[in-house]
Amino acid sequence: MSTQVVRPAGAGHETLYVLLLCLLILTVAGSVVAWRHESQEVTSVATHQLDARRDLTAAEQGIYADLRVTLDEIQLLREESSTLPQPAQLAEEGFAPFASDASSVSRGNHAWQLLGQQAYLGVSPNPEVAGSFLMRIADQPDIWLNRQHAVSPPVDLSDAALNQSGWQQVIAQFDAGVTRQHRH
Repeated sequence: MSTQVVRPAGAGHETLYVLLLCLLILTVAGSVVAWRHESQEVTSVATHQLDARRDLTAAEQGIYADLRVTLDEIQLLREESSTLPQPAQLAEEGFAPFASDASSVSRGNHAWQLLGQQAYLGVSPNPEVAGSFLMRIADQPDIWLNRQHAVSPPVDLSDAALNQSGWQQVIAQFDAGVTRQHRH
């Protein structure tokens, strides 16, 4: 009987193949990422404007969001009675930020008033927490912020007059930093 010696196969070739496969996978994945890359274009705002996401405090962001939501209700109430509802009426119906609750107190405890039939003014006694807000009601409603102490009701509600008296328009930008587009 003859004895045959079987030598173990070298792991060198198999290791080389596994490493080459890993390199191929990394190369393909890297090229896919580079090919699908979207540039992030950060749009700047004008000097008289504030970005609702980047430039407002948490309390101001909350008030801004409440005003945008309540705007729809204000417009419905205006259609029913042909006049803007008083802030006291909005507070009675529980619309934020007009209602006096724990949330409104923690966000600056604004005193709201109606300026003619054109705008709502919320004066903050504590501008360090949240500045004073002005929501103009027109064809294109907009919201303005003033962080100065002792804000008085503006007489002229034009953009230029508001800018000169320290008001800044709050705008909401929706770019890639906020929403992602998923293509299916």
